[in-house]
Amino acid sequence: MLTVPLLRRSLIGLAAFGLSLTAHAAAEIGQPAPAFTAQGADGKPVSLAAFKGKTVVLEWTNHECPFVVKHYESGNIPALQKEFTAKGAVWLQVISSAPEKQGHVDGASAIKINGFRNAVPTAVVLDPDGKVGKAYGAQTTPHLYIVDPTGVLVYKGGIDSIPSANKGDIAKADNYVKLAFADLAAGRKVAHASTKPYGCSIKYAD
Repeated sequence: MLTVPLLRRSLIGLAAFGLSLTAHAAAEIGQPAPAFTAQGADGKPVSLAAFKGKTVVLEWTNHECPFVVKHYESGNIPALQKEFTAKGAVWLQVISSAPEKQGHVDGASAIKINGFRNAVPTAVVLDPDGKVGKAYGAQTTPHLYIVDPTGVLVYKGGIDSIPSANKGDIAKADNYVKLAFADLAAGRKVAHASTKPYGCSIKYAD
């Protein structure tokens, strides 16, 4: 039987555990996307709130990951960036690799790498402490999220339906990002709102 002090400590421990789970809970479809302000690769702050009224894509990336390389060397992700930013969407790359881990780069290097791979995101978010990634529950590179103009999360998951590093599979796959945008443009609820992400695990600090 627990004494009062032991019971109190147990309840406090459970409450703390619950708070920890809440702090690291994944973003939920149909709920407001987690707000954030972080440093951009150009040194300027990037805030999700600044893009209220626009559709926002969040793309977790790691330029050394073979799955990311597949979608950039093929031109798949750059083409998506160009297509949807031309239609008024905002595309934010997020780099959550911790210092001294695969994929970690400073702002100047991130911009240079994007130049090599013809990437045209609206901005690059540097997240070396992983706060943004953990707020969203981002697991892999790539991992995609779409936030509608009201700030609600309407898609999270993989870029497409074939989890491979083979460029030849891109044409055969269902592109979930394109499908989500088609649903949004038609005023429909996103049919495939939550899919399984695939790629390299994000190299968080812990």
